[in-house]
Amino acid sequence: MTLEGLPKAAQAEHLTGALRRCGALSDGYVTAVVIESSRDTILSRIIRLRLSYDGALAYTPRSLILKTGLPERPEVHWNSGHRETAFYQQVGAVMSARVVPRCFEAAADVDAKMWHLLLEDLTDSHFTLGNWPLPPTLEQSKQIITARARFHAEWWDDPRLGASVGNWSTHDSQYFELLSQKVAWFADLIGERLSPERRDFYRRLIDAGPRLTRRYHSHRNVTVVHGDAHVWNVFLPRADGGDGVRFFDWDAWRLGTGTDDLAYMMALHWYPDHRRRDELKLLDHYHMTLSASGVAGYDRRALDDDYRLSVLWQTTIPVWQAAYDIPSWIWWHHLERIFMAVDDLGCEQLLCKQSDGG
Repeated sequence: MTLEGLPKAAQAEHLTGALRRCGALSDGYVTAVVIESSRDTILSRIIRLRLSYDGALAYTPRSLILKTGLPERPEVHWNSGHRETAFYQQVGAVMSARVVPRCFEAAADVDAKMWHLLLEDLTDSHFTLGNWPLPPTLEQSKQIITARARFHAEWWDDPRLGASVGNWSTHDSQYFELLSQKVAWFADLIGERLSPERRDFYRRLIDAGPRLTRRYHSHRNVTVVHGDAHVWNVFLPRADGGDGVRFFDWDAWRLGTGTDDLAYMMALHWYPDHRRRDELKLLDHYHMTLSASGVAGYDRRALDDDYRLSVLWQTTIPVWQAAYDIPSWIWWHHLERIFMAVDDLGCEQLLCKQSDGG
């Protein structure tokens, strides 16, 4: 492959400047760049670059991952790319916990609707889970939950939340009106396959929405959440050299309760037998790791309450996914799994609860 037609971020001169600005290159220059692989996803293009140097030190990265928007459609999915660059600028750049890939440059051009990331290449030290939708083993799940808790703990009730890091959602009347419209559209889309009981469930969820979101609007015991926290957005360390879990694909990050990520990982994606077997163990492990990481004043009961509320709200995910033209072979299975989790955990009781905690 050649570099022809690729963004400036793949050129040797640009890479030299980017690596120097972030402190990864003190002397020398990038002299040559080779594309080792390139693949397109629904949202982006992922390119592995092999770099050669003149005078660089041993610790200088020999390869990088360039993630960028699809050049033939720069305006498509601009928002997701812009959000991911914001994550690495606002969050990844100031973290002490090594649970995201190192970012050497995060740039977005609002006028041109172009963006790119230069990320640490973890190909040789880490692996991703294959065989979707086969869930991870319990030990792998514990690794993921440990890293997730460490990440959440670092941002737990941080004063920067909503100030210099992220924005608080309003959940105002316009939001619930939009949700109501999407649910109505979703119901028309799948017709009789959405039972009268589930149609009524969504109506009651929207009616209870202002009360249920009081928990979020307390802005207490909140953190940065991934927003797309399935286990296939995780790099797991190889036995021969990886140094811990890394989370990637941060285009859906937001401020929220940590249990949103846990519910997305388990209740939305796992079938009941597997979830019932491991769910409680992993919630216990998450709480233990949070406490060990310095989070205080958040007891195990509060975690259970938040988890049930997060599971309840995950019922809207298939609706939004269908609205965003995600294939039905993804959202239909989510729809079935999440309602089974709602039933298992008694989440529907929350629609009738009148306490301020919601």
